[in-house]
Amino acid sequence: MTTADGTRAVPVTEDRPNGPLPPTPADAHEKPGSRTGVVLLILILGSLTYSLLQSMLAPALPVITREVGTTSDTASWLLTAYLLVASVTTPVVGRLGDIYGKKKLFVATIGALCVGSLICGLADSIGLMIVGRAVQGVGSAVFPLSFGIVRDEFPPHRRAAAIGLTSAVMGIGSGIGLVLTGPIVDNLSYHWLFWIPMVVCCFTIVMAWLFIPESPNRVQSSRINWLGVALLGGGLVSLLLAVSKGRSWGWSSPTVVGLFAASVVLLALWVLAELRSSSPLVDMKVMRLRGVWTTNVVGLLTGFAMMSALLLLPQLLQLDKSTGFGFGTSVTVSGLYMLPMAAAMLIAGPAAGILEARFGSRLMLLYGCALIAISTIMLIFAHGELWQISIIVFLFGLGIGAAMASMANVIVGTVPPEQTGVATGINTIARTVGMSFGSALSTVAVTSHQTAAAIPEEAGFTLAFALAAGSGLLAVVVGLRVPRSRRTIEQPHKVS
Repeated sequence: MTTADGTRAVPVTEDRPNGPLPPTPADAHEKPGSRTGVVLLILILGSLTYSLLQSMLAPALPVITREVGTTSDTASWLLTAYLLVASVTTPVVGRLGDIYGKKKLFVATIGALCVGSLICGLADSIGLMIVGRAVQGVGSAVFPLSFGIVRDEFPPHRRAAAIGLTSAVMGIGSGIGLVLTGPIVDNLSYHWLFWIPMVVCCFTIVMAWLFIPESPNRVQSSRINWLGVALLGGGLVSLLLAVSKGRSWGWSSPTVVGLFAASVVLLALWVLAELRSSSPLVDMKVMRLRGVWTTNVVGLLTGFAMMSALLLLPQLLQLDKSTGFGFGTSVTVSGLYMLPMAAAMLIAGPAAGILEARFGSRLMLLYGCALIAISTIMLIFAHGELWQISIIVFLFGLGIGAAMASMANVIVGTVPPEQTGVATGINTIARTVGMSFGSALSTVAVTSHQTAAAIPEEAGFTLAFALAAGSGLLAVVVGLRVPRSRRTIEQPHKVS
């Protein structure tokens, strides 16, 4: 990588017991005329809208199923289609942003959220709504594009906090979505779950076009390895389809087993194709960096734990008191009890970014994973009182917020600027896959412990909480393998 004055930027990995070294004087200040505060607000709005659309539909599925006259199995495709398209398009759009400019692709990504929301808002059939949700799935690329824009436009001393807050929005939006769904559906209709985000998307598109600068860092090649795109897409679709439909189709059925086998073969072929390509979608040399692969594994594990909590706790709160362990709350009230989680994420995201300057991203990542593990272990033994759940979800939110913020900072601090979009895109995929596994396996745990009247038993929730706790503990173990931070300094070696 070459700087404007002809010097070569040399990556240097250092052990930093007291956190990262201060930025070099050359880039310690903001660019003249920059509006980083406005840019950050725009990025947060885009990321928040995607996260809200990811979580708001889950509590509303029974209402949508009833009003459009479909089955619960078919309605679940509103979630499945969203995750499937997100998993396939995120690295592609992130790569396109690295090539053609992150601003253009950010606007296009928010545009996809807007168009998908319009389709879903107008739809009166489940088929058209599924199409709209698939279009919305393209919006997942908002996260890698946002991280790339922050790296391009923000001075070093502000990047960590900005990336931390933007990354934490994935969890914050999911928590807020659970809170907002009940009042919107109860007082308006499920259509407004799409109309409200669509208005925010329109505003975000205009603001992004006006205030986000064009990307200064781009890759030299404009080619994309479309074979790699097809293999990655096929592998991820097969994997997520098997995970999301395994319960209804049967985990040992030929279809599900075949999908798992196909995912292994296709993903292996994808790695080979990328290694042999002159313009790979994902640079496997970058993916082999310890700071990248370990962070991606942690992302998968924390995604598992997060989705488990987001699905299980509202169910537990809404279960009738006659079960002996439920609380009999409404959808709206159960959402309010999840509010401490969203508040904690809002605190932990930027705080982790700020503390990274003193302690380093690795320590903040471990702190977040440890809180996830501790809070989910507490849920196994203490979920019989509302005050216990309130305290636990707050601790859990602190852990998720800190972990997600630190993951993004580890990735951005490890890879070259021109690889930011695709590298953080892969991390977003890892979280998405983890969330899919968390949703599927938590559901299996609960439904495998039911009464003859199909009423969940407490043992099912305890097992599901134990799975989430195991995921958190494993995230701590893998997090210990994450290296200390990486920085880039200027060396006075002229380039011929």
